[in-house]
Amino acid sequence: MCAQSSLNEKRILTFSALLASGFAVGGLVLGLIMGSLVIVFDGVYSLVSLLLTLLSLAASRYISRPSQGQFQYGKAVIEPIVIAIKGFVILLIVGYSLYSALTSVLTGGREVNASIAALFGIVNVVGCGYGWWYIAQKSKRFSSGLIGAETKQWQMDTLLSVAVTLGFVVAFLLTLTPYAHLSVYADPMMMILMSFYFIKVPFDMLKQAMKELLLMTPSDAIHDAVDAEVINVDRQFSQHIELAGVTKVGQELWVNIDVHSDKKHLELAEIDKVKRLLTRKLSPLKLDLQLTMNIAH
Repeated sequence: MCAQSSLNEKRILTFSALLASGFAVGGLVLGLIMGSLVIVFDGVYSLVSLLLTLLSLAASRYISRPSQGQFQYGKAVIEPIVIAIKGFVILLIVGYSLYSALTSVLTGGREVNASIAALFGIVNVVGCGYGWWYIAQKSKRFSSGLIGAETKQWQMDTLLSVAVTLGFVVAFLLTLTPYAHLSVYADPMMMILMSFYFIKVPFDMLKQAMKELLLMTPSDAIHDAVDAEVINVDRQFSQHIELAGVTKVGQELWVNIDVHSDKKHLELAEIDKVKRLLTRKLSPLKLDLQLTMNIAH
């Protein structure tokens, strides 16, 4: 990652951390005062988002420093490790919140001041929506797995705030009807419904990070793009080359190429030509190419 991209990444992560800290404090204080599972979950999620953002910021700073030999194959692996931790922690939060909500439903629900909760939800929707929009816009200018994970965090927080607000509006309207006694189930039921929805995002984050850590095949789009360019370059090369392996680790694309030659000596100029061609043709993927050429007889 170039110095400018690294600086942009740090600025975005710092902005995210500052914004998350405000929502974390506000959500926890109001949620505990009102006894609302959903608002407490929103506050806890914001607090964990803050801690995870600080972890991402620390990782970003560490990756940008010289490795000094400790990481002989580069620091790209740090990024999927951080994303895996994020996904796992968020899964734990969602799982515990689901358990608490189910317990609350079975024990008679929770009474919450729906009007105050709805007002808090509206403030959260505006704030989280801005955070999501801002980070998503900035992330379009350069590719970063850490910023991508940050965008997903704010997307989840925004959708959570929308669901909370709508739920409390419905709960408030319910208190004005003959079914007012059912309003105590609004808070835990919202938490249950949101848990089933939100569990997918951290699961996908964890799944993708583990694929990178285990050096598994990347997405079909990346694999097919690399394979197509290798075949294209093969037509321009006197010796037969084929794709032996490809994987994505953080912001690095690791590509192994087999060169099949009948000659006893293979000219280095030809190898350099292949490397230059592949580097240029794979540049639209916006990943740092780590190309390895293997001589296969």
